[in-house]
Amino acid sequence: MRIGFAVPQYGAFADPEFIGSASASLESMGYDSLWASDRILVPLAPSDPYPGGDGTIPEAFTTFFDPLSALTLAALSTSDIRLGTSTLNALWQPAVVLARSLASLDLLSRGRLDVGIGLGWLRDEYAAAGVPWQGRGVRLEETLDLMETLWVEEVVEHKGPLWTVPPSHVHLKPAQRPRPPILLAGFTHAALERVGRRADGWLGVALPQPYLELLWGTARQAAERAGRDPSALRMVIRLNPMIVDESADPAHVPHAGTVSQIIEYLFALSAAGAHEVFVDVQATTRSRGELLDVAESLITGLRAG
Repeated sequence: MRIGFAVPQYGAFADPEFIGSASASLESMGYDSLWASDRILVPLAPSDPYPGGDGTIPEAFTTFFDPLSALTLAALSTSDIRLGTSTLNALWQPAVVLARSLASLDLLSRGRLDVGIGLGWLRDEYAAAGVPWQGRGVRLEETLDLMETLWVEEVVEHKGPLWTVPPSHVHLKPAQRPRPPILLAGFTHAALERVGRRADGWLGVALPQPYLELLWGTARQAAERAGRDPSALRMVIRLNPMIVDESADPAHVPHAGTVSQIIEYLFALSAAGAHEVFVDVQATTRSRGELLDVAESLITGLRAG
């Protein structure tokens, strides 16, 4: 199982210098990947509750560095570590513009990009971006169609419900051929079916093992129905733990726990079929030093077994 860490980008860690230096440190510690997420605002009266805890959006989200800019800084500060988005809210940008940005980042990083895409959960952000909340699934399908066309075809042409591209030359292609890996997030049947039908993997979050296995089974079955190899799919899981000094109630793990308890949970994820996990402690650590100390303790414990 590969081990990743969230690239610093929000709250007290949304600082360009620290993003670069921390990325270099995380690579030198031995992490396999760095992951960036995507928020544009925190409403005073949110349209939807935050999907976790008591539904309150973490205060750290009020300062959020652009994910592709954060990964650009990470790419320039590292040499081999993989770079991913978990998740990028792809529908907030026109597909042709997003495809160009992602191809540029893949080239800049010399083919290290994993494109993780989600639909988000906050209607307020869609309204602020001028994108309809309704019809997100259909919009995502066409976004994926158009980005793949732009990345793969010599002459690009597209005519769909949302966008029309006349026959055109778009010679900026990603370093990875035919395209970077595409990972999709989501927990509904339709989302997991889409993962199996057309993605390279699923972006999940820390959930009880039986539920993870049920969702993963849905994606694998959809891959089989689509004539694809289910064993080629990747499961990538995000953890947002609160690291504590004293052992937490097992019922609270992995949302809270000691470093040892979180490591134990990560090994359980591997047994449940996860191919990669990454940890984000930006909302639960108080300083840059503490964030890097937690990162080092986790990777040291994991590598030691």
